[in-house]
Amino acid sequence: MPNAKVLSEKQAIVEALAKRIQNAGAGVLVDYRGITVAEDTELRAELRKEEVEYSVVKNTLTRKALDKLGMNALDDVLNGTTSLATAEKDPIAPFRIIADYSKKMGDRFNVKAAFMEGKVLSDSEIEMMSTLGSKGALYSKVLGTMIAPITGLAVCLGQILEQKGGSVEAPAEAE
Repeated sequence: MPNAKVLSEKQAIVEALAKRIQNAGAGVLVDYRGITVAEDTELRAELRKEEVEYSVVKNTLTRKALDKLGMNALDDVLNGTTSLATAEKDPIAPFRIIADYSKKMGDRFNVKAAFMEGKVLSDSEIEMMSTLGSKGALYSKVLGTMIAPITGLAVCLGQILEQKGGSVEAPAEAE
């Protein structure tokens, strides 16, 4: 039986990890065995740019944190080397970056599992998430889709006005 100090330290780690996972919009568990220090440094820099928190985690403590949050389905993947990438602001960022590095590094760096908003994702859902653009790019697409009909209407009305001999410019005020 571990002494009280070690036990309380581990409980604090589990609490902090559970809070991190709960606050994250999404997270990816990764098997990172075999990557070099240079590759790891490059990966961490890329993740930091996108405000993704990345760290190596202990399987037992992570299992306890996930079980506390009701994500017991991830227990099976918590073996071997495990790291965790979580993001609060852009939930797509960890998927996109980790998938890119997984393709670059082959069998040395693999996605074990992922979750989004407390739900464990299937392999096909993980693959789909990794192909999406950033949150900003998705907002731009939605905004462009919303503005397109209005722009089309304005162009159409402008052409009708010109055909009828009118002007698109506002009339000058008489003095």
